[in-house]
Amino acid sequence: MNNSGLRRRKEGKEQNGKQVRHRKSKKPETSGLQKSLFCLILSAMILTIFTIMYIDYIPSHLKHIAIDKVAKALGYHKPVHAVVIDAGSTGSRVLAFTFHKAYLDDHLILDKELFEFTKPGLSFFADKPEEGAASIASLIEKAKKEIPQQYWSSTPLILKATAGLRLLPEDKADGLLNAVRKLFKETPFITNDESVAIMDGVDEGIFSWFTVNFLLDKFYDPKTTVAALDLGGGSTQVTFYPATPSSLAAKEYIHDALTPAGTLPVYTHSYLGLGLMAARKHIITLNQPEKTEVTSSCINHVVKNKKFHFAGKDYFVSGPDEKYQKVHMKGDETFVDLDVPVINYKECSGDIIKYVSSIAKPLAELPALNIFAFSYYFDRASEVGLIDEAVGGRIKLNEFEKAAQNACNTANVEQPFMCLDLTFIWALLHKGFGLGPDTTIYLYKKINGHEISWALGAAHHILN
Repeated sequence: MNNSGLRRRKEGKEQNGKQVRHRKSKKPETSGLQKSLFCLILSAMILTIFTIMYIDYIPSHLKHIAIDKVAKALGYHKPVHAVVIDAGSTGSRVLAFTFHKAYLDDHLILDKELFEFTKPGLSFFADKPEEGAASIASLIEKAKKEIPQQYWSSTPLILKATAGLRLLPEDKADGLLNAVRKLFKETPFITNDESVAIMDGVDEGIFSWFTVNFLLDKFYDPKTTVAALDLGGGSTQVTFYPATPSSLAAKEYIHDALTPAGTLPVYTHSYLGLGLMAARKHIITLNQPEKTEVTSSCINHVVKNKKFHFAGKDYFVSGPDEKYQKVHMKGDETFVDLDVPVINYKECSGDIIKYVSSIAKPLAELPALNIFAFSYYFDRASEVGLIDEAVGGRIKLNEFEKAAQNACNTANVEQPFMCLDLTFIWALLHKGFGLGPDTTIYLYKKINGHEISWALGAAHHILN
C-alpha cells in the first residue's frame, strides 16, 4: 500500500473516531435534560401540595393582595373614579380618585389621586356666591383633565363643606351652596340633590379615620386600627375604634362605619369651635367680642394691625402697647443690651386652656392608642421644624409645648400667630383630650404617597 493510501485509512479512522466520540457525547446531555424536567415537575407537585395544605394559614388580606397584583398585571380590572371637593374654611381642595375593584371580592383598591387646592375658602365669598362657585369650577376643570372622558358619565362628583360654612349665617351659607348646585348641573359627572351639602362633623370624623386606616391597611383586624385626629380651621375631630367600657358607654358618640371588613363601630366626636382658626378668633377677641381692631396677650408687642380673616369678617390684631413682658438680652462687642418684647406664656396658655377645657374633656382610652394627627397638626409641626415637611414623622407631645414656648419668646412679625397656634395645639391634646407629655403622636400628610383627607373616605362611601 502506498503512502497516500495509508494516510487516507488513518484519516478515516480519525474521522470515525471523532464521529463515535460525538455520538457518545449526546447521551449525557439528553439524560441531564430529562433529569431537569423531572425535578421541575416534582417541585411543582410539592409546591401544589404545600399550598393546598397550608393556604388556610396565610392571612386572608395577604392572599387578596397577592392575587390582586397578578390579576392587575394581567389586565383583569377596570378603573373606577370619584371626584370629591373639600370646601374647607381656609381653602377648597379637589381630589379625583382612581380605584380598581379587587379580583376576589370587588372591594376598592386605590391606585392614584389628583390633589389640587385653591385659596381662599368658599366661605370667604359669603357675599359673592357666584365668585365662590367660580372658584369651585376651576377645580372641576382640573378633575376633568385627570379622569379620561369616557368615564365622566359614570363618575360621581360631590362637594362637602365643613366648619367654614357651618359658622356662617344660614342665609349666606345657603346662597353659596345654591350657586354651586347650579354649577354642578352643568358638569358631565354624576350629581344629584345631595351632591352639594354641608357635611356633618360626625361624617368628617368617620371619613378621616377611614382614610388613615385604609391607607395603612388596618381593617383586616379592627383592633390594630389607629386613632385619627383631624384639626381643621373651624372644628376638630377625634375618632377611634372603641374597646373599653368607658368609650362604649358614650353611646351618643358611637357610630357605624362602612369598611372593607364590614360595618364597624367607631367613637367619633366633632368639636365645633376647636378648629385652629376658630380658636384663634376666640383668643384674640377675648373680652372684646364686638371689636374688629383687637389686642391680645398672645400676640407680641411688635405686631401691629395684622389682618386675620375668619367666618366672613376681617380682624386687625395687635400685641399689647403696655404691660407686656420683656426679656433682657445682654450685649457684646457688636450689639448693645436690649429689652426684647416677648409673649407672657403663662398668661396666654392660661386663657387658651380655659377655652379648651370649656369644650373638650379627656378621653380615657385615647392615650393608649396609636395616634395619627394631620391637617393643621402636621402644618404647624413642620413649620417649626418638629418634623420633616416632605416625609413627616413622630414626636412626643411635650415637643409641641417646647416649640410653643420658643415661639412665644421670639418676636416674629412674619409668623405673628405661631405662639398662639402651638400653645392651642398643645393645650387641646394635653388638657382637652388627656394625652400625657410622653404620648407619641404620628404626624403625616401622606401615607404611601396618598393624601390624608376625609375625602378618600367620602369617595369610598359613595362608590359603595
